[in-house]
Amino acid sequence: MLKVWTDGAESGLVDRFHERGTSFVYLPATAVERAVSVTMPVRLPSWDIPYGLAPIFEMNLPEGVLRERLRLAFAKATGTFDEFDLLSVVGRSQLGRIRYTGEREQLHEEVPFQSVDEILQRRRDGDLFRYLIDKFSSFSGISGVQPKILVRDEQASIALSTAKARLSQSYRGATHIVKLWDANEYLQLAANEHFCLNVAGKCGLDVPRYQLAEDGMALVIDRFDLRTDGTYRGLEDFCVLNARRTEEKYRGSYESSIMKRLQEFANSLHINQDMEKLFTLIALNCAIRNGDAHLKNFAVVYDDVLGEARLAPAYDLVTTSVYLPQDSMALTLNGTTRWPDAKELRRLGETRMGGSPAKIAQILEHIADAMSEVREQIRPYIKEHPEFKEIGERMIDEWEKGAAHSLAAIH
Repeated sequence: MLKVWTDGAESGLVDRFHERGTSFVYLPATAVERAVSVTMPVRLPSWDIPYGLAPIFEMNLPEGVLRERLRLAFAKATGTFDEFDLLSVVGRSQLGRIRYTGEREQLHEEVPFQSVDEILQRRRDGDLFRYLIDKFSSFSGISGVQPKILVRDEQASIALSTAKARLSQSYRGATHIVKLWDANEYLQLAANEHFCLNVAGKCGLDVPRYQLAEDGMALVIDRFDLRTDGTYRGLEDFCVLNARRTEEKYRGSYESSIMKRLQEFANSLHINQDMEKLFTLIALNCAIRNGDAHLKNFAVVYDDVLGEARLAPAYDLVTTSVYLPQDSMALTLNGTTRWPDAKELRRLGETRMGGSPAKIAQILEHIADAMSEVREQIRPYIKEHPEFKEIGERMIDEWEKGAAHSLAAIH
């Protein structure tokens, strides 16, 4: 049995249920603002899940390399290693406001210190990839097939280093996400994402601070759920908002599972602004040929589970078609996963965002301009980093095709 904490306070208990499910129950007298999710309000009856974990509890479970690393480390001791076991390992350090401990344990988030500068400048001898995975895997409650870890460096965090209030000496929470790539898999993935995020920022989208390592082997990102006092905002991805498991992240449409769902859960006076940003983000993914813009790569953030929720900053943007030439969209649009043309995107903006034809045209033009500007940043980077030449040139080619087809503009 695991104790569930929200905003640093005890909220409920989650335990195995029947053969393959789990059950969550709120503790007596739990305040309504301690709800674990906007989809699971405080109530007396338990929340029973026949298979696996509730989406909000599954949301941050590692996938891919990190999950396998933890399975190999803990399966021998536990005899089995399912999602519940994985949650018990990484539960103390998570994205968002929820934490997990043993039933009789108190919450003490103790993420080891790791200099961000050391990662960016590659000052450690040996295999940095393996070193970071080995040291931080059990502290990294963060989803994704690409290896990601959570590290702590308070001085390198914009949110904490600029805070007026003095951070507690006992603070030991993670401050940064470090995204790595295995040289045997997707080449130059960190640099790929770096330039895609550059485009997002120039499109006017909210983007967390990100820094590319000098050798291009890692991307270090400031946590956008971290407040200046060291506490965390609520974070829920669209798998949670659609009541779907991680394995169902490719199930749904951009019209209903993304845009309609934001309107249902945003509860914000800024909904029109956020809907415009969401449409921009969807169109951008099409233009840069990101075939991995699935339900878990969109999220909302909030300070109060009962208050307004806003669209989360853009994250996990990659030109996937340089690795998978026949790649298509992760979700459907107009019933298909083929890349939409500009006419289809304009229809999406007009019907789902409620934008005028002139406004939609302006947004698509803005994306095209941003892509053109960042393409000119890629060229000198290729000269300085010849190992990026193959991927960089493919990205330029994919962006040109994407802009011509999905934005009806090429610069």
